[in-house]
Amino acid sequence: MNHIENIKKTPASSLNQTMLDLCNNIQAKRARTVIKHILEYGFITTEELKEKYGYDHPPRAIRDVRENGVPLNTHKITSLKTNRRIAAYTFGDPSKIIRGRIGGRKAFPKKLKQDLIKRYGSRDAISNTLLPEAYLQIDHRIPYEISGDNDSPLNLASFMLLDSSSNRQKSWACEHCPNFLETRSIDFCKSCYWSSPEEYTHIAGSPFRRIDITWSEQEVDIYDRLFQQAKKAKLSLPDFIKKKLEK
Repeated sequence: MNHIENIKKTPASSLNQTMLDLCNNIQAKRARTVIKHILEYGFITTEELKEKYGYDHPPRAIRDVRENGVPLNTHKITSLKTNRRIAAYTFGDPSKIIRGRIGGRKAFPKKLKQDLIKRYGSRDAISNTLLPEAYLQIDHRIPYEISGDNDSPLNLASFMLLDSSSNRQKSWACEHCPNFLETRSIDFCKSCYWSSPEEYTHIAGSPFRRIDITWSEQEVDIYDRLFQQAKKAKLSLPDFIKKKLEK
């Protein structure tokens, strides 16, 4: 059991009827699991999602609910089990229900991946690393929670290919971005690194610039030499490379 501090729990009996109807109409397994738990207990934590329901990436389950149009509030609480700060979620303001989202995001057509590979190559959009197509996943450039599925027919420019590591990084960054949590501006997302790594003005709202570099095959020897030089200089590899470029 967690210390819920000042969380205002919302019992099912006091839910706005529109919210209750929306919750009862959602059948997707992961989203339904979260909703049923909140309806019964008033809130759910990342700890419960992982330990009770076996979801290794709890924020993904929360996104499933939000993608179905259900607003959720995020709270920080202290776990009595670990004494660490964790996230807890309650139902949000019914006025923030996003209409037309029951069923969540639609499955991508099989042809879309091949069309993206023809356009961009079999590459991870973040690192630009050439990879077997089986390692690549389709992702919306702008999070579904913000833009929805508005392209009909599908516009290739609205999607990108990512490997699982880049996809997790992007998901985490988006889920913690002020725009994702509050403003939900599509234009803000369009100018973000995680949407347009080829041309951007910020990374999740911060004035950062970033380069992902991968060394492969014969290039690995170059990486190993740089790594040893950085170690000798008692610098992290990124700091060492930046210092070399400054000269």
